[in-house]
Amino acid sequence: MPGKKQSRGSQRRRRQAISRSTRAELQFPVSRVDRCLREGQYAQRLSSATPVFLAGVLEYLTANILELAGKEADNNRRVRITPEHVERAMDQNQQLSLLFEDDTHSQVDEMPQPRNK
Repeated sequence: MPGKKQSRGSQRRRRQAISRSTRAELQFPVSRVDRCLREGQYAQRLSSATPVFLAGVLEYLTANILELAGKEADNNRRVRITPEHVERAMDQNQQLSLLFEDDTHSQVDEMPQPRNK
């Protein structure tokens, strides 16, 4: 009969939603990158692959920086990576220093230090 509802047992189950980050096998949030690109109005139209590609590039850069900073911390016999290790690692790597040369990466020095009384 037309208009007759099916019983609940015969309904198809919905697939569980899979995030775009999971589909792309990335740790960085593709949806957040997409939202930032749209809110920033960098272009009138965006491809659906644009935020995936940008999230992949950001993840790649971050992984490389953290790997170099981890080696720097290991050379100094430290377990934790500090901002100083990241800064030294970026200064020692020619490609990264060229990439971030306009950035004021010495913000670590500008942070207010607590006064000892």
